[in-house]
Amino acid sequence: MKAVHVFAALWACSALACSSGCLVTKAQFTDCEARNRALAEQHRAQLAEIENLKVHNRNTEDRLMRTEEDLAVLEERLGASKNQLVNYEREHSALQEQLQGLAAGGRTARIPLDISKRLEALSRRFPSLQFDPNTGISKLDSDVLFDSGSAELKPGAQELTTELVRVLQAPEASQLRVMVVGHTDDRQMAKRPARDVFPSNFHLSSARALAVADAMRQAGLPDKRLGVAGMGGHEPVAPNSTAQERQKNRRVEIFVLPPDVPIVGWTDSMPSMY
Repeated sequence: MKAVHVFAALWACSALACSSGCLVTKAQFTDCEARNRALAEQHRAQLAEIENLKVHNRNTEDRLMRTEEDLAVLEERLGASKNQLVNYEREHSALQEQLQGLAAGGRTARIPLDISKRLEALSRRFPSLQFDPNTGISKLDSDVLFDSGSAELKPGAQELTTELVRVLQAPEASQLRVMVVGHTDDRQMAKRPARDVFPSNFHLSSARALAVADAMRQAGLPDKRLGVAGMGGHEPVAPNSTAQERQKNRRVEIFVLPPDVPIVGWTDSMPSMY
């Protein structure tokens, strides 16, 4: 617009000069024409630039609109994907629970979550205690609990059994039962007097399980919640070919079980049999 104003001003000056009788030299007239052409060219360039800006603006608005539409579609798809993910996670959890139940022999009942967490924390405090939250099994290394060929608990084992009973005496654990099972390796005792006291590994494994159960009973766990079994060396968890492997088989397992789990010897857990 500035160029139009300047162009109009030049022509006005030229007309005024002619009407007033003023003389304009050829050089001045040529110079005015040149400036006029330059201003006209500048004006056309500005108009072209403005038109280009308008086109660019329309293109930008179109791209922005398409981007917003694409974003809306992506957000819709993301919402659907999140819902699918939630459903997949639920299905995975359900399948995992089923697998855990199968791994536990088809048992679907579980010990209370708070008790499971406390038993896990206890196993971190006592390295000789291993706890599996999926099955409720606590495993004790019998070499830590007993001397070789002995069923007498070592002095340090009392603290562990006391802490274990403290967890099992919590109100939410009052209905849980405890089965203590002793295991040995496959070596028969060859030395006396241990061989005279324990003529077989059944005797030794049962006596060790009974010693752990007695310690738990003395710590306050009622007799009616306790059971004892001895498996001898017939349920190994490792080959008995090396000293390290035999050490793994010498263990006492403590099964923490809900009241509705059938247990041999507990008649009220299998009412259909009695």
